[in-house]
Parts: sequence; structure tokens; C-alpha cells
Amino acid sequence: MLSIRPATVNDATLLKTLIRELAEYERLSHEVVITEEDVLRDGFGARPKFRAIIAEWDGQVAGYALFFEVYSSFQGRAGLLLEDLFVRSQYRARGIGKALLAHLADIALREKYSYLRWEVLDWNAPAIEFYKKLGGVFLDEWKTVFLLEGALRAVAGIAG
Repeated sequence: MLSIRPATVNDATLLKTLIRELAEYERLSHEVVITEEDVLRDGFGARPKFRAIIAEWDGQVAGYALFFEVYSSFQGRAGLLLEDLFVRSQYRARGIGKALLAHLADIALREKYSYLRWEVLDWNAPAIEFYKKLGGVFLDEWKTVFLLEGALRAVAGIAG
């Protein structure tokens, strides 16, 4: 039986583990540097930067979702950005991913957010099809841009 609950401070180690498992699935484990201290500070500190929910199947951890607030200047409203959605392989095809998204949609509606947004890797065909079936809108004309470490420092130096 499936249950979904908010992550608590006691889940910091678990969240770090699940994040690493997601990164391995996405072939990005070489990019993971998050520590338990990062999770504690940014998820459960004085000014939380994210929230998370944990899916459990018969009392066993099956997956999670990690999300945070963003703002749309065009809509003049806040939304939720889903950073991570992950279901462990042995629990897939049981409706857990859809249940996590439904739970997040309920949070968004209850808390008066105007949208739920996320990204998917272009090679992840099963996820893309899953999101299409849910009615997800793909913004193919948009490209995600990051300034990481050195580039962030360089731009800050130019601007500052």
C-alpha cells in the first residue's frame, strides 16, 4: 500500500541517498556533491530552500519528490518547481510517480500556486511519454541556462 508524507529533518540521510540514486539513474552521479549537512541546512534550516515528500510502499521507501517556490513575472504568481521526481526501480509501474505528482498538484492548489513546472532529460523517453499522458506541456522553444562555479564568479566580477 502506498503512502506519501512530508520529509522531516530525520530524513536528511535518506534524501541524500535518494538524490544519489536519481543521479545514478540520470547518468549524472559524477555531478553530485550534496552532503547531509547541505540537506539539513537547505531543507530544514531557519530559511528552507526546498521541500520534499517521501513515497513509501508497505513501509519501505519507494521514491521522493523535491520542490521549491518560483515566480512567474508574466503571470504575476508563484509556482512550484519540481527539481527531483524519482521512484526506485523495484517500485516502478505501480503508480507511485503519478501519485507523487498528484500530491504535488494538490499542494500547489491548496497553497494557491498557479503552476507546477519541471524539466526532463531529452533521452528519458519513458518519462516524456508519462508526462505527455498527464497533459504536460513541453516548452521546446526554451533552453535551460546555468552559470556554474567559474562562470558565475566571472560574471559576478564583471557585474560587480
